[in-house]
Amino acid sequence: MADDKEQEPKQQAEGGAATPDRGATPRGEGTPQPQPKQKDKQKDKQKDKQKGKKPAEGQKPAPAEPEGPPPEPAPPPRLHEYYAQKVRPKLAQQFDLKNPHEIPKLVKIVLNVGMGDAPKNPKGLEAAVAELAAITGQQPVVTRAKKAIANFNLREGMAVGCSVTLRGARMYEFLDRFISIAVPRMRDFRGLPADSFDGRGNYTVGIKEQMIFPEIDYDKVEKIHGMDITLVTTAGRDDTAQALLRELGMPFRGESPVAVN
Repeated sequence: MADDKEQEPKQQAEGGAATPDRGATPRGEGTPQPQPKQKDKQKDKQKDKQKGKKPAEGQKPAPAEPEGPPPEPAPPPRLHEYYAQKVRPKLAQQFDLKNPHEIPKLVKIVLNVGMGDAPKNPKGLEAAVAELAAITGQQPVVTRAKKAIANFNLREGMAVGCSVTLRGARMYEFLDRFISIAVPRMRDFRGLPADSFDGRGNYTVGIKEQMIFPEIDYDKVEKIHGMDITLVTTAGRDDTAQALLRELGMPFRGESPVAVN
C-alpha cells in the first residue's frame, strides 16, 4: 500500500498537471466575466439622438422655435399718436406748461359692473364677465364684498360684480372705440355731462346699457345692465383734465366735439 501511494505522486510529476477532481469546478467556468459594453453604449447614443434627451428633473423644457418669420409688432394706437403729436403741444401752450412732465395724460381706465343679484343668479355674473371681456379684450376680475351687511343679505367675500383696469395701448384703443363708435349709439344722446369730475382730474361716466358696444350680440344678451367708466389722469385740476379729454374728442354737453384725425 505504501508503494502505491509513493507511485501516485511520481506519476503526477512525470505526467505533468494533475487531473482535476470531479466535484471541483474548472477555472473560467464559474462566475461569468464582465464583457465590454461598447455596443450597448453606441445603441444608447443612437436612441438619444433619435428621441432627443429628456430634460433633467426640475428644469423646464426649452420652448419650441416657431416656424416661419417672427410676427410683426402691432402698430401704435391712433389716439396715442394723435395725443403725442397734437394734444401735448396744444395743452402746453394753453396752460403755459414749461415742464413736459406737467402736461396731463391718461393713466388708466377702469370699467366696473355691479351685479346686486349675483349671489342669487351666478349665471348672470358669468355672462357679465364674458361681455366685459369681449368689450375690453382683457379678462375681468370678480369683485367681492368687503363687509357684511345684514339689511342687504350680504356676507363678506360674496361676489357682487366685476371690473377691468386698462392701461397702455389697450386703454387708448378702448377710448377711441368708446368715443367714435359706442357714444353715438346711445339713445337720445345729447352729450356727456361735464360736471362728473371728482376735483382731482378724474372723470366718471355711467352707462345704462351695455349694448351700445358693437362687440355685444343682441341675441345672446340675457339681462341689460350698466357700467361705470372712470378715466384717471395725471392732472390735479378739473379744468386741465377737461381740456385733455376735450382735445381727445370727448363730446361734452353743450360743446362741439373736436375731430380726431
